[in-house]
Amino acid sequence: MRAVAIIPAAGTGTRMKSPSPKQFLSLEGSPIIIHTLRKFARCKLIQKIIVPLRKADIAQFQSMLETDGLSALVQTVAGGIHRQDSVYNGLKEIEDESVVVVIHDAVRPFVNIESLEAVIREASHKGSAILAIPCVDTVKQIERNLVMATLPRDKIVLVQTPQAFRYGLLKEAFEKAQVDRFYATDESCLVERLGYQVVVLRGSEMNMKITKPADLPLAEFLMQRERLASNQALN
Repeated sequence: MRAVAIIPAAGTGTRMKSPSPKQFLSLEGSPIIIHTLRKFARCKLIQKIIVPLRKADIAQFQSMLETDGLSALVQTVAGGIHRQDSVYNGLKEIEDESVVVVIHDAVRPFVNIESLEAVIREASHKGSAILAIPCVDTVKQIERNLVMATLPRDKIVLVQTPQAFRYGLLKEAFEKAQVDRFYATDESCLVERLGYQVVVLRGSEMNMKITKPADLPLAEFLMQRERLASNQALN
């Protein structure tokens, strides 16, 4: 079983309110995206990682990869205007059509290897798999500032990445979206709209997405805890 990962990193991260894109912000001395790539590099099922980037960031990023010893595993490509365009650019670089394709957010550095391997294996068997966690808050549908409905919480999950798909299925979904000029917030939506079922696996509350300034202190704490756990395991 072989997998290729696409980790889009062409966004500017406006919600972070930082002059530097959030994926390049420092976390425990290394850029957030480097922490993410280290996790994928440790997964034995991943044979290559494709990172779509803004052209202006490619040279700087290549230097980061060389410093961290990741340049042999990671291929950079030009990103697109939207995340979906960036992922599609990455998909077009895959030559081995027998692989499972894994898409992951560059700013989710706390994904665990077990969950990554689980979605890859499930996608290999069933076609597609995503991670999600239960919704613990009450969810309401609103229009402007008025409540229109209260949605059943037991039927709602909060979706995470990584998401994994057989290559042929994902390619079909992207090509259909391209023809229809349809844009979605995640790849599983593109697969769903073709009528295919998507398997949902239990994610982790620790698999946070770093998107706004308030997320950074928590990310620092989690990184310190992860490092401490790793050191204890070695001892």
